Amino acid sequence: MNLFTLPEYLPEQELTEPLCGGETRIERIVSCGQHSPEGFWYDQAEDEWVALLAGSATLLFADTGLAELRAGDCLLIGAHRRHRVERTSTRPPCVWLCVFGRLTPPEDGGKLER
Repeated sequence: MNLFTLPEYLPEQELTEPLCGGETRIERIVSCGQHSPEGFWYDQAEDEWVALLAGSATLLFADTGLAELRAGDCLLIGAHRRHRVERTSTRPPCVWLCVFGRLTPPEDGGKLER
C-alpha cells in the first residue's frame, strides 16, 4: 500500500483504513471536505497522534481553541481531550496517518511544530 495512492472515487464519508492493530492501532484516514457534525466532540479513551500528510485541516479543541494544520504537521491529542474537526480541504484531500493507544509525549509536550 502507498499512503498517497487514493481511490478514484472518494465516498461521502471519510475513508478509514486500518493499517495494523493490537494495543497500538494505526490508520490512514482520507478526508475530502468532511467535518464533525454540529455539537459533536471527540472524547476518546486513548491517546491519538495524528500526522497530516497531505491537504490542510482545522481542529477545534475545547480547552485551547483552533489548530490549523498543513501537510507535514503532527500533533498528539491526549486521551479525553475534547476536540472536533472544523474543516478539511478538498483539493487536495486530507491524508491523515493516525496512531491510537497509550502514547508518551515527546519532551516538548507534543506541541504543533511548523
